[in-house]
Amino acid sequence: MLLGLALTVVATLAPLVDVATVDTVADHVRAAYPDWGPDLVKADRNAIVIYLVIIGVLGILCWLPMIWAVVTRKRWARGAATIVFVVGACLSLAHLTMGGGAYKVILPLGYGILTLLPTIAGLAAVVSLWRGRPVKL
Repeated sequence: MLLGLALTVVATLAPLVDVATVDTVADHVRAAYPDWGPDLVKADRNAIVIYLVIIGVLGILCWLPMIWAVVTRKRWARGAATIVFVVGACLSLAHLTMGGGAYKVILPLGYGILTLLPTIAGLAAVVSLWRGRPVKL
């Protein structure tokens, strides 16, 4: 579960590092809207990055109580972890497939994949919980 938390932290920080360095999100926006000026590209890039950071923070806020619930052996941990996993998996799949406007996919593919990694860790944790095996933190 700590791996899932760590992957979520990385997925949360990655867009911020990207904006400060290579700015692939802006390139993604420019590719979808080549006629847009710098201000519109920046605004759309910022919206995408803010969305990714908010989703990441929400993911972190889900991992922390789930880790606590598993460590303290709460009876509701399996059900809650399953619900959190399903919501996270749906979001991850939406990130990989959802388009809009001129975007074939709104998020750059790399970020879609990056948001999928914590979901894979979540799947491993949920399967382990339902099998009655101790979850490796």
